[in-house]
Amino acid sequence: MFLLAISVIFISVMDFTPQINLLKGFCTLNFGVTIVDAELVFGKPEEIQVLDDPILETSCTVYHYWESGFSLFFDNKNSMKFGSVEVDNEDTLLFNKKIFSLKEQELIDLMKEHKYILTDSEKQEWGEKRLSFDEAGLDCYYENGRLTSINFGVIDELNNFEFLPN
Repeated sequence: MFLLAISVIFISVMDFTPQINLLKGFCTLNFGVTIVDAELVFGKPEEIQVLDDPILETSCTVYHYWESGFSLFFDNKNSMKFGSVEVDNEDTLLFNKKIFSLKEQELIDLMKEHKYILTDSEKQEWGEKRLSFDEAGLDCYYENGRLTSINFGVIDELNNFEFLPN
């Protein structure tokens, strides 16, 4: 019986395909739910981290699921509600496309096709290039022409994107 349970867990991790649901949530987890809800969907995280930014006056608890390639951010100042995700799992889908296989222009075109325009593009100090689609709450980071990570979250009001520190 124990071996069967391990096999089921192993298969579910191996078959996991993350799904980005812009402005709604991640996979079957909707923005605004609690840590308890996240654990019901994804289980216990491999690491829990608390990030505070006194300048931006933000604080969040991060649930890292390293093996599955994502981290969930819960706003400590908003009743520990789920507010954003960072993903680096190369199987991640956005609009049924494997987003990590897209070049910058292909991503821009895909977003435009779904009525989201590129709002900002900036070369970061550490070398990555950030593409931002503010109306979608989405930031994509490219390094050497390759997508390396995606951050997306809930937008309470347009032009008031909730930034949580990485």
